[in-house]
Amino acid sequence: MAVGLSITSEGGQYNGKMTRFVVLSCVVAATGGLLFGYDIGVSGGVTSMEPFLKKFFPEVYSKMKEDTKISNYCKFDSQLLTSFTSSLYIAGLVASLFASSITRAFGRKPSILVGGTAFLAGSALNGAAFNVYMLIFGRILLGIGVGFANQSVPLYLSEMAPPNYRGATNIGFQLCVGIGVLSANLINFGTEKIKGGWGWRISLAMAALPASLLTIGALFLPETPNSLIQNSKDHEKAKLMLQRVRGTDDVQKELDDLIRASAISKSINHPFKKIIQKKYRPQLVMAIAIPFFQQVTGINVISFYAPLLFRTIGFCESASLLSSFIIAGVLGTCATFVSMLLVDKLGRRALFTIGGIQMFLSQAMVGGLMAAELGDYGGMSKGYASLVIFFICIYVSGFAWSWGPLGWLVPSEIFPLEIRSAGQSITVAVNFLFTFMVAQTFLAMLCHFKYGIFFFFGGWVVVMTGFVFLLLPETKNMPIEQMDRVWREHWFWKRIVGELNEDRRMEVP
Repeated sequence: MAVGLSITSEGGQYNGKMTRFVVLSCVVAATGGLLFGYDIGVSGGVTSMEPFLKKFFPEVYSKMKEDTKISNYCKFDSQLLTSFTSSLYIAGLVASLFASSITRAFGRKPSILVGGTAFLAGSALNGAAFNVYMLIFGRILLGIGVGFANQSVPLYLSEMAPPNYRGATNIGFQLCVGIGVLSANLINFGTEKIKGGWGWRISLAMAALPASLLTIGALFLPETPNSLIQNSKDHEKAKLMLQRVRGTDDVQKELDDLIRASAISKSINHPFKKIIQKKYRPQLVMAIAIPFFQQVTGINVISFYAPLLFRTIGFCESASLLSSFIIAGVLGTCATFVSMLLVDKLGRRALFTIGGIQMFLSQAMVGGLMAAELGDYGGMSKGYASLVIFFICIYVSGFAWSWGPLGWLVPSEIFPLEIRSAGQSITVAVNFLFTFMVAQTFLAMLCHFKYGIFFFFGGWVVVMTGFVFLLLPETKNMPIEQMDRVWREHWFWKRIVGELNEDRRMEVP
Protein backbone atom coordinates (compact mmCIF):
# COMPACT_ATOMS: atom_id res chain seq x y z
CA MET A 1 0.00 0.00 0.00
CA ALA A 2 1.61 3.24 -1.12
CA VAL A 3 -0.07 6.46 -2.09
CA GLY A 4 2.06 8.76 -4.20
CA LEU A 5 2.21 12.45 -3.40
CA SER A 6 4.21 15.50 -4.30
CA ILE A 7 5.10 18.12 -1.72
CA THR A 8 5.88 21.68 -2.64
CA SER A 9 8.61 23.43 -0.66
CA GLU A 10 10.86 26.40 -1.20
CA GLY A 11 13.55 24.09 -2.43
CA GLY A 12 11.31 22.34 -4.97
CA GLN A 13 9.48 19.06 -4.50
CA TYR A 14 9.58 16.47 -1.75
CA ASN A 15 8.98 12.95 -2.98
CA GLY A 16 7.16 10.44 -0.87
CA LYS A 17 4.47 7.84 -0.39
CA MET A 18 2.14 6.91 2.43
CA THR A 19 3.77 3.55 3.13
CA ARG A 20 2.71 0.57 5.23
CA PHE A 21 5.71 1.27 7.45
CA VAL A 22 4.46 4.77 8.27
CA VAL A 23 0.87 3.63 8.75
CA LEU A 24 1.84 0.85 11.14
CA SER A 25 4.26 3.04 13.11
CA CYS A 26 1.70 5.83 13.47
CA VAL A 27 -1.08 3.42 14.47
CA VAL A 28 1.11 2.06 17.27
CA ALA A 29 2.18 5.53 18.44
CA ALA A 30 -1.37 6.90 18.29
CA THR A 31 -2.43 4.36 20.91
CA GLY A 32 -0.92 6.86 23.33
CA GLY A 33 -4.25 8.64 22.97
CA LEU A 34 -5.96 5.62 24.53
CA LEU A 35 -4.33 6.50 27.86
CA PHE A 36 -5.76 10.00 27.90
CA GLY A 37 -9.16 8.93 26.61
CA TYR A 38 -9.58 5.98 28.94
CA ASP A 39 -8.82 8.11 31.96
CA ILE A 40 -11.23 10.85 30.87
CA GLY A 41 -14.00 8.30 30.44
CA VAL A 42 -13.36 6.15 33.47
CA SER A 43 -12.97 8.93 36.04
CA GLY A 44 -16.36 10.43 35.26
CA GLY A 45 -18.03 7.02 35.41
CA VAL A 46 -16.61 5.74 38.68
CA THR A 47 -17.36 9.02 40.47
CA SER A 48 -21.05 8.45 39.75
CA MET A 49 -21.00 4.87 41.11
CA GLU A 50 -22.57 4.73 44.55
CA PRO A 51 -20.23 2.04 46.02
CA PHE A 52 -17.20 4.11 44.96
CA LEU A 53 -18.65 7.30 46.48
CA LYS A 54 -19.67 5.48 49.65
CA LYS A 55 -16.14 4.10 50.16
CA PHE A 56 -14.02 7.12 49.30
CA PHE A 57 -16.36 10.14 49.40
CA PRO A 58 -19.05 9.37 52.02
CA GLU A 59 -20.08 13.03 52.39
CA VAL A 60 -20.99 13.24 48.70
CA TYR A 61 -22.84 9.94 48.93
CA SER A 62 -24.75 11.17 51.96
CA LYS A 63 -25.80 14.41 50.24
CA MET A 64 -26.89 12.52 47.14
CA LYS A 65 -28.95 9.92 49.02
CA GLU A 66 -30.32 11.66 52.07
CA ASP A 67 -30.46 15.42 51.96
CA THR A 68 -33.30 16.50 49.68
CA LYS A 69 -32.86 20.15 50.70
CA ILE A 70 -29.62 20.45 48.75
CA SER A 71 -29.90 21.98 45.29
CA ASN A 72 -29.70 19.68 42.27
CA TYR A 73 -26.71 21.69 41.16
CA CYS A 74 -24.81 21.28 44.46
CA LYS A 75 -25.18 17.62 45.43
CA PHE A 76 -21.79 16.61 44.06
CA ASP A 77 -19.84 19.71 45.12
CA SER A 78 -16.78 18.30 46.92
CA GLN A 79 -13.18 19.51 46.66
CA LEU A 80 -11.92 16.05 47.63
CA LEU A 81 -13.95 14.48 44.81
CA THR A 82 -12.63 16.97 42.27
CA SER A 83 -9.10 16.38 43.58
CA PHE A 84 -9.48 12.75 42.53
CA THR A 85 -10.15 13.88 38.97
CA SER A 86 -7.81 16.87 38.76
CA SER A 87 -4.71 15.50 40.51
CA LEU A 88 -3.79 13.68 37.32
CA TYR A 89 -3.53 16.93 35.40
CA ILE A 90 -1.17 18.68 37.78
CA ALA A 91 1.08 15.62 37.60
CA GLY A 92 0.77 15.65 33.82
CA LEU A 93 1.66 19.33 33.67
CA VAL A 94 4.92 18.83 35.59
CA ALA A 95 5.74 15.62 33.74
CA SER A 96 5.30 17.25 30.33
CA LEU A 97 8.00 19.82 31.14
CA PHE A 98 10.45 17.06 32.09
CA ALA A 99 9.40 15.15 28.99
CA SER A 100 10.62 18.02 26.81
CA SER A 101 14.25 17.41 27.77
CA ILE A 102 13.98 13.65 27.28
CA THR A 103 12.20 13.99 23.94
CA ARG A 104 14.78 16.48 22.66
CA ALA A 105 17.89 14.72 23.99
CA PHE A 106 16.97 11.06 23.50
CA GLY A 107 14.16 11.06 20.96
CA ARG A 108 10.39 10.61 20.78
CA LYS A 109 10.42 6.84 21.38
CA PRO A 110 11.92 6.93 24.94
CA SER A 111 9.30 9.45 26.06
CA ILE A 112 6.52 7.24 24.71
CA LEU A 113 7.98 4.29 26.64
CA VAL A 114 8.13 6.27 29.90
CA GLY A 115 4.52 7.35 29.40
CA GLY A 116 3.24 3.81 28.93
CA THR A 117 5.20 2.43 31.90
CA ALA A 118 4.06 5.13 34.35
CA PHE A 119 0.44 4.76 33.30
CA LEU A 120 0.68 0.99 33.78
CA ALA A 121 1.91 1.46 37.36
CA GLY A 122 -0.83 3.99 38.13
CA SER A 123 -3.58 1.71 36.87
CA ALA A 124 -2.39 -1.10 39.15
CA LEU A 125 -2.33 1.21 42.17
CA ASN A 126 -5.80 2.60 41.47
CA GLY A 127 -7.35 -0.82 41.00
CA ALA A 128 -5.98 -1.96 44.37
CA ALA A 129 -6.68 1.29 46.28
CA PHE A 130 -8.07 0.98 49.81
CA ASN A 131 -8.04 4.67 50.78
CA VAL A 132 -8.36 8.01 49.03
CA TYR A 133 -4.64 8.82 49.36
CA MET A 134 -3.65 5.64 47.54
CA LEU A 135 -6.25 6.52 44.94
CA ILE A 136 -4.84 9.99 44.35
CA PHE A 137 -1.21 8.76 44.30
CA GLY A 138 -2.21 6.29 41.62
CA ARG A 139 -3.69 9.13 39.61
CA ILE A 140 -0.45 11.07 39.93
CA LEU A 141 1.34 8.14 38.27
CA LEU A 142 -1.35 8.13 35.59
CA GLY A 143 -0.70 11.85 35.14
CA ILE A 144 3.01 11.26 34.59
CA GLY A 145 2.13 8.71 31.94
CA VAL A 146 -0.31 10.99 30.18
CA GLY A 147 2.12 13.93 30.41
CA PHE A 148 4.90 12.03 28.63
CA ALA A 149 2.56 10.46 26.06
CA ASN A 150 0.77 13.69 25.17
CA GLN A 151 4.08 15.49 24.81
CA SER A 152 5.75 12.96 22.53
CA VAL A 153 3.01 11.20 20.53
CA PRO A 154 1.66 14.23 18.56
CA LEU A 155 5.24 15.19 17.67
CA TYR A 156 5.96 11.66 16.52
CA LEU A 157 2.89 11.55 14.31
CA SER A 158 3.50 14.97 12.74
CA GLU A 159 7.14 14.15 11.96
CA MET A 160 6.49 10.70 10.51
CA ALA A 161 3.53 11.63 8.30
CA PRO A 162 3.88 13.04 4.76
CA PRO A 163 2.69 16.70 4.75
CA ASN A 164 -0.38 16.00 2.60
CA TYR A 165 -1.56 13.42 5.15
CA ARG A 166 -0.22 15.00 8.34
CA GLY A 167 -3.60 16.26 9.51
CA ALA A 168 -5.37 12.93 9.20
CA THR A 169 -2.42 11.04 10.66
CA ASN A 170 -2.09 13.31 13.68
CA ILE A 171 -5.82 13.17 14.34
CA GLY A 172 -5.27 9.46 14.84
CA PHE A 173 -4.16 10.52 18.34
CA GLN A 174 -7.52 12.16 19.04
CA LEU A 175 -9.33 9.22 17.46
CA CYS A 176 -7.62 6.97 19.99
CA VAL A 177 -8.63 9.42 22.73
CA GLY A 178 -12.22 8.92 21.58
CA ILE A 179 -11.83 5.15 21.47
CA GLY A 180 -10.41 5.29 24.98
CA VAL A 181 -13.41 7.28 26.20
CA LEU A 182 -15.75 4.87 24.42
CA SER A 183 -14.07 1.83 25.97
CA ALA A 184 -14.08 3.33 29.46
CA ASN A 185 -17.76 4.24 29.28
CA LEU A 186 -18.66 0.77 28.04
CA ILE A 187 -16.65 -0.85 30.84
CA ASN A 188 -18.21 1.49 33.42
CA PHE A 189 -21.69 0.56 32.21
CA GLY A 190 -20.87 -3.12 32.65
CA THR A 191 -19.00 -2.96 35.96
CA GLU A 192 -21.70 -0.81 37.58
CA LYS A 193 -23.97 -3.87 37.44
CA ILE A 194 -21.56 -6.18 39.28
CA LYS A 195 -23.00 -7.26 42.61
CA GLY A 196 -20.95 -6.55 45.69
CA GLY A 197 -20.07 -2.97 44.78
CA TRP A 198 -16.50 -3.64 43.61
CA GLY A 199 -17.01 -3.10 39.89
CA TRP A 200 -15.24 0.26 40.05
CA ARG A 201 -11.97 -1.61 40.74
CA ILE A 202 -12.23 -3.34 37.38
CA SER A 203 -12.90 -0.01 35.67
CA LEU A 204 -9.79 1.57 37.18
CA ALA A 205 -7.53 -1.48 36.77
CA MET A 206 -8.48 -1.96 33.10
CA ALA A 207 -6.42 1.16 32.33
CA ALA A 208 -3.53 -1.32 32.30
CA LEU A 209 -4.70 -2.66 28.93
CA PRO A 210 -4.07 0.51 26.82
CA ALA A 211 -0.90 1.15 28.83
CA SER A 212 0.38 -2.32 27.95
CA LEU A 213 -0.46 -1.85 24.27
CA LEU A 214 1.51 1.40 24.14
CA THR A 215 4.47 0.16 26.19
CA ILE A 216 4.94 -3.06 24.23
CA GLY A 217 4.29 -1.36 20.90
CA ALA A 218 6.77 1.42 21.65
CA LEU A 219 9.56 -1.13 22.00
CA PHE A 220 9.27 -1.80 18.26
CA LEU A 221 8.74 1.79 17.06
CA PRO A 222 11.34 3.38 14.77
CA GLU A 223 12.60 6.83 15.69
CA THR A 224 11.54 9.70 13.43
CA PRO A 225 14.06 10.95 10.83
CA ASN A 226 13.83 14.44 12.39
CA SER A 227 14.87 13.08 15.78
CA LEU A 228 17.64 10.89 14.33
CA ILE A 229 19.21 13.89 12.63
CA GLN A 230 18.74 16.05 15.73
CA ASN A 231 20.43 13.52 18.04
CA SER A 232 23.07 11.97 15.80
CA LYS A 233 25.85 13.01 13.47
CA ASP A 234 25.17 9.94 11.35
CA HIS A 235 23.20 11.54 8.51
CA GLU A 236 23.44 8.37 6.47
CA LYS A 237 21.41 6.46 9.07
CA ALA A 238 18.81 9.23 9.07
CA LYS A 239 18.73 9.19 5.27
CA LEU A 240 18.08 5.44 5.22
CA MET A 241 15.23 5.88 7.70
CA LEU A 242 13.80 8.76 5.67
CA GLN A 243 13.94 6.64 2.52
CA ARG A 244 12.10 3.86 4.32
CA VAL A 245 9.53 6.26 5.77
CA ARG A 246 8.84 7.99 2.44
CA GLY A 247 9.05 4.85 0.33
CA THR A 248 11.52 6.32 -2.17
CA ASP A 249 15.28 6.74 -2.58
CA ASP A 250 14.90 10.34 -3.76
CA VAL A 251 14.69 12.16 -0.41
CA GLN A 252 17.65 14.53 -0.71
CA LYS A 253 15.63 17.76 -0.75
CA GLU A 254 13.69 16.84 2.37
CA LEU A 255 16.89 15.59 4.02
CA ASP A 256 18.61 18.91 3.31
CA ASP A 257 15.77 20.76 5.06
CA LEU A 258 15.99 18.41 8.04
CA ILE A 259 19.79 18.83 8.29
CA ARG A 260 19.43 22.61 8.09
CA ALA A 261 16.77 22.59 10.83
CA SER A 262 18.90 20.25 12.95
CA ALA A 263 21.95 22.50 12.63
CA ILE A 264 19.91 25.39 14.01
CA SER A 265 18.53 23.14 16.74
CA LYS A 266 22.00 22.02 17.88
CA SER A 267 23.14 25.63 18.19
CA ILE A 268 20.46 26.24 20.84
CA ASN A 269 21.15 25.10 24.40
CA HIS A 270 18.12 26.59 26.12
CA PRO A 271 15.02 26.15 23.93
CA PHE A 272 12.66 27.49 26.61
CA LYS A 273 14.62 30.77 26.59
CA LYS A 274 14.76 30.76 22.80
CA ILE A 275 11.04 30.30 22.36
CA ILE A 276 10.21 33.66 23.94
CA GLN A 277 12.14 35.56 21.24
CA LYS A 278 10.10 37.79 18.95
CA LYS A 279 10.56 35.66 15.84
CA TYR A 280 8.80 32.75 17.57
CA ARG A 281 6.00 34.94 18.94
CA PRO A 282 3.22 33.53 16.71
CA GLN A 283 4.01 29.93 17.62
CA LEU A 284 4.26 30.77 21.33
CA VAL A 285 0.92 32.55 21.27
CA MET A 286 -0.72 29.54 19.61
CA ALA A 287 0.97 27.09 22.02
CA ILE A 288 -0.70 28.95 24.89
CA ALA A 289 -3.98 30.11 23.33
CA ILE A 290 -5.09 26.90 21.57
CA PRO A 291 -4.86 24.54 24.58
CA PHE A 292 -6.39 27.24 26.80
CA PHE A 293 -9.33 27.67 24.46
CA GLN A 294 -9.65 23.89 24.08
CA GLN A 295 -10.37 23.62 27.79
CA VAL A 296 -12.74 26.58 28.09
CA THR A 297 -14.97 25.10 25.41
CA GLY A 298 -16.50 23.36 28.42
CA ILE A 299 -15.82 19.89 27.04
CA ASN A 300 -14.75 18.66 30.46
CA VAL A 301 -18.25 19.41 31.70
CA ILE A 302 -19.21 16.47 29.52
CA SER A 303 -16.05 14.36 29.58
CA PHE A 304 -15.39 14.27 33.33
CA TYR A 305 -18.79 14.79 34.82
CA ALA A 306 -21.36 13.67 32.24
CA PRO A 307 -22.74 10.90 34.48
CA LEU A 308 -23.02 13.35 37.39
CA LEU A 309 -24.62 15.93 35.09
CA PHE A 310 -27.17 13.40 33.85
CA ARG A 311 -27.95 12.42 37.42
CA THR A 312 -28.47 16.11 38.14
CA ILE A 313 -31.25 16.28 35.52
CA GLY A 314 -32.90 13.18 36.98
CA PHE A 315 -31.36 10.08 35.34
CA CYS A 316 -30.70 6.97 37.40
CA GLU A 317 -27.15 5.63 37.82
CA SER A 318 -27.34 3.08 35.01
CA ALA A 319 -29.07 5.43 32.55
CA SER A 320 -26.52 8.18 33.21
CA LEU A 321 -23.65 5.80 32.42
CA LEU A 322 -25.38 4.58 29.26
CA SER A 323 -25.98 8.17 28.09
CA SER A 324 -22.31 8.97 28.67
CA PHE A 325 -21.30 5.89 26.69
CA ILE A 326 -23.40 6.92 23.70
CA ILE A 327 -22.56 10.62 23.72
CA ALA A 328 -18.93 10.89 24.77
CA GLY A 329 -17.93 7.53 23.32
CA VAL A 330 -19.75 6.53 20.17
CA LEU A 331 -20.63 10.00 18.89
CA GLY A 332 -17.29 11.56 19.76
CA THR A 333 -15.33 8.77 18.07
CA CYS A 334 -17.43 8.90 14.89
CA ALA A 335 -17.13 12.69 14.65
CA THR A 336 -13.35 12.49 15.11
CA PHE A 337 -13.19 10.05 12.20
CA VAL A 338 -15.08 12.61 10.08
CA SER A 339 -12.41 15.16 11.02
CA MET A 340 -9.69 12.79 9.80
CA LEU A 341 -11.38 12.65 6.39
CA LEU A 342 -11.85 16.41 6.06
CA VAL A 343 -8.92 18.11 7.78
CA ASP A 344 -6.47 17.90 4.86
CA LYS A 345 -9.18 18.92 2.36
CA LEU A 346 -11.14 21.70 4.09
CA GLY A 347 -8.23 22.80 6.25
CA ARG A 348 -7.80 23.58 9.93
CA ARG A 349 -9.43 27.02 10.03
CA ALA A 350 -12.67 25.87 8.40
CA LEU A 351 -13.15 23.02 10.88
CA PHE A 352 -12.30 25.28 13.82
CA THR A 353 -14.92 27.82 12.69
CA ILE A 354 -17.71 25.36 11.88
CA GLY A 355 -17.17 23.48 15.12
CA GLY A 356 -17.14 26.69 17.16
CA ILE A 357 -20.47 27.86 15.79
CA GLN A 358 -22.00 24.43 16.38
CA MET A 359 -20.75 24.28 19.98
CA PHE A 360 -21.99 27.76 20.85
CA LEU A 361 -25.52 27.18 19.55
CA SER A 362 -25.85 23.83 21.34
CA GLN A 363 -24.51 25.20 24.64
CA ALA A 364 -27.00 28.06 24.47
CA MET A 365 -29.84 25.59 23.99
CA VAL A 366 -28.71 23.34 26.87
CA GLY A 367 -28.40 26.32 29.20
CA GLY A 368 -31.79 27.64 28.12
CA LEU A 369 -33.55 24.30 28.66
CA MET A 370 -32.02 23.83 32.10
CA ALA A 371 -32.92 27.40 33.06
CA ALA A 372 -36.53 26.91 32.01
CA GLU A 373 -37.18 23.34 33.15
CA LEU A 374 -34.76 22.29 35.93
CA GLY A 375 -35.27 23.92 39.29
CA ASP A 376 -33.12 23.55 42.37
CA TYR A 377 -35.12 20.53 43.50
CA GLY A 378 -36.82 17.63 41.79
CA GLY A 379 -36.05 16.46 38.28
CA MET A 380 -36.74 17.30 34.66
CA SER A 381 -39.41 15.68 32.49
CA LYS A 382 -38.21 12.92 30.18
CA GLY A 383 -39.05 14.98 27.10
CA TYR A 384 -36.94 17.96 28.12
CA ALA A 385 -34.18 15.69 29.46
CA SER A 386 -34.07 14.03 26.03
CA LEU A 387 -33.75 17.46 24.41
CA VAL A 388 -30.84 18.28 26.70
CA ILE A 389 -29.12 15.06 25.64
CA PHE A 390 -29.80 15.82 21.97
CA PHE A 391 -28.11 19.21 22.15
CA ILE A 392 -25.24 17.76 24.16
CA CYS A 393 -24.81 15.32 21.26
CA ILE A 394 -24.62 18.27 18.86
CA TYR A 395 -22.07 19.92 21.12
CA VAL A 396 -19.88 16.81 21.47
CA SER A 397 -19.82 16.19 17.72
CA GLY A 398 -18.84 19.82 17.09
CA PHE A 399 -15.94 19.53 19.51
CA ALA A 400 -14.89 16.12 18.21
CA TRP A 401 -14.31 17.28 14.64
CA SER A 402 -12.82 20.66 15.51
CA TRP A 403 -11.25 21.75 18.79
CA GLY A 404 -10.72 18.20 20.05
CA PRO A 405 -8.31 16.89 17.39
CA LEU A 406 -7.10 20.25 16.05
CA GLY A 407 -6.14 21.40 19.54
CA TRP A 408 -3.40 18.76 19.41
CA LEU A 409 -2.67 18.81 15.68
CA VAL A 410 -1.95 22.50 15.09
CA PRO A 411 0.55 23.05 17.95
CA SER A 412 2.45 19.89 17.00
CA GLU A 413 3.04 21.05 13.42
CA ILE A 414 3.85 24.77 13.73
CA PHE A 415 7.18 24.78 15.61
CA PRO A 416 10.61 24.67 13.95
CA LEU A 417 12.76 21.74 15.04
CA GLU A 418 15.00 23.75 17.39
CA ILE A 419 12.08 24.60 19.72
CA ARG A 420 9.60 21.87 18.75
CA SER A 421 9.96 19.77 21.88
CA ALA A 422 9.80 22.82 24.16
CA GLY A 423 6.80 24.17 22.26
CA GLN A 424 4.90 20.90 22.56
CA SER A 425 5.68 20.79 26.29
CA ILE A 426 4.23 24.28 26.71
CA THR A 427 1.12 23.16 24.82
CA VAL A 428 0.65 20.11 27.04
CA ALA A 429 1.42 22.06 30.23
CA VAL A 430 -1.10 24.79 29.41
CA ASN A 431 -3.66 22.16 28.45
CA PHE A 432 -3.20 20.31 31.73
CA LEU A 433 -3.11 23.49 33.80
CA PHE A 434 -6.51 24.61 32.57
CA THR A 435 -7.85 21.05 32.58
CA PHE A 436 -6.90 20.98 36.26
CA MET A 437 -8.54 24.33 36.90
CA VAL A 438 -11.76 23.34 35.12
CA ALA A 439 -11.84 19.91 36.76
CA GLN A 440 -11.16 21.35 40.21
CA THR A 441 -13.72 24.14 39.96
CA PHE A 442 -16.50 22.74 37.78
CA LEU A 443 -18.63 21.16 40.50
CA ALA A 444 -18.40 24.35 42.56
CA MET A 445 -19.18 26.44 39.46
CA LEU A 446 -22.15 24.20 38.69
CA CYS A 447 -23.38 24.76 42.24
CA HIS A 448 -23.07 28.57 42.03
CA PHE A 449 -23.66 29.30 38.31
CA LYS A 450 -26.30 26.56 37.89
CA TYR A 451 -27.54 26.59 34.28
CA GLY A 452 -25.42 29.70 33.65
CA ILE A 453 -22.34 27.45 33.43
CA PHE A 454 -23.28 26.66 29.83
CA PHE A 455 -23.59 30.34 28.90
CA PHE A 456 -20.22 30.96 30.56
CA PHE A 457 -18.44 28.37 28.39
CA GLY A 458 -20.51 29.41 25.36
CA GLY A 459 -19.13 32.93 25.64
CA TRP A 460 -15.60 31.58 25.52
CA VAL A 461 -16.47 29.59 22.40
CA VAL A 462 -17.44 32.84 20.65
CA VAL A 463 -14.12 34.44 21.64
CA MET A 464 -12.00 31.50 20.51
CA THR A 465 -13.79 31.10 17.19
CA GLY A 466 -13.08 34.74 16.40
CA PHE A 467 -9.46 34.32 17.50
CA VAL A 468 -8.85 31.41 15.13
CA PHE A 469 -10.67 33.05 12.24
CA LEU A 470 -8.55 36.20 12.51
CA LEU A 471 -5.15 35.01 13.76
CA LEU A 472 -4.54 31.38 12.75
CA PRO A 473 -3.05 30.91 9.26
CA GLU A 474 -3.93 27.79 7.30
CA THR A 475 -1.30 25.06 7.73
CA LYS A 476 -2.69 22.18 5.66
CA ASN A 477 -0.25 20.49 3.23
CA MET A 478 2.68 22.68 4.36
CA PRO A 479 5.92 20.72 4.96
CA ILE A 480 6.69 20.82 8.66
CA GLU A 481 10.23 22.18 8.22
CA GLN A 482 8.90 24.98 5.98
CA MET A 483 6.10 26.04 8.31
CA ASP A 484 7.61 29.48 9.02
CA ARG A 485 6.24 30.61 5.63
CA VAL A 486 2.64 30.69 6.89
CA TRP A 487 3.48 33.34 9.48
CA ARG A 488 5.38 35.55 7.03
CA GLU A 489 2.38 35.51 4.69
CA HIS A 490 -0.30 36.15 7.34
CA TRP A 491 -1.83 39.65 7.41
CA PHE A 492 -1.12 40.15 11.13
CA TRP A 493 1.88 38.01 12.03
CA LYS A 494 4.03 39.26 9.14
CA ARG A 495 4.19 42.60 10.95
CA ILE A 496 5.90 40.85 13.86
CA VAL A 497 8.09 38.20 12.21
CA GLY A 498 8.77 40.06 8.97
CA GLU A 499 11.04 38.41 6.41
CA LEU A 500 12.57 36.05 8.92
CA ASN A 501 13.14 33.07 6.69
CA GLU A 502 16.40 34.50 5.36
CA ASP A 503 17.49 35.42 8.89
CA ARG A 504 16.75 31.87 10.01
CA ARG A 505 18.89 30.42 7.24
CA MET A 506 21.76 32.71 8.23
CA GLU A 507 21.71 31.23 11.75
CA VAL A 508 22.92 27.85 10.50
CA PRO A 509 26.51 27.37 11.67
